[in-house]
Amino acid sequence: MTTYGITKSLAQSFDEVVPAVKEALKAQGFGVLTEIDVQATMKAKLDEDIAPYLILGACNPPLAFRALSAETSIGLLLPCNVVVRVDGDRTVVEAIDPMTMVNFTDNPKLQGIADEATARLTAALESLSDPSTKV
Repeated sequence: MTTYGITKSLAQSFDEVVPAVKEALKAQGFGVLTEIDVQATMKAKLDEDIAPYLILGACNPPLAFRALSAETSIGLLLPCNVVVRVDGDRTVVEAIDPMTMVNFTDNPKLQGIADEATARLTAALESLSDPSTKV
């Protein structure tokens, strides 16, 4: 199975995790450009009920500029998507692994950019505290 994301599972509620994720991304230089409420969309368009599911389009402008300078079509893979979703009694936060940019394009100029984006997204997710793991 191909891994294309960075994941963290938390005991807090969806409503507690969403603002914490936005703050964690901000601390790593990412702004949230888009927010897609998948749960609301599925209800409105299909009258289907799903668990809370939010897609955040996160962008770090300096990294995005460097990526676009190296590969103009990389905009197809930007911004970095971050998902906040409910899975049972946990809230899961998942970020796209920026290495997918390098893997899809095979452009070595993107390696350093993807490495930095990976480090920043990983740091953002790791900064999310989970009270269930504290002693």
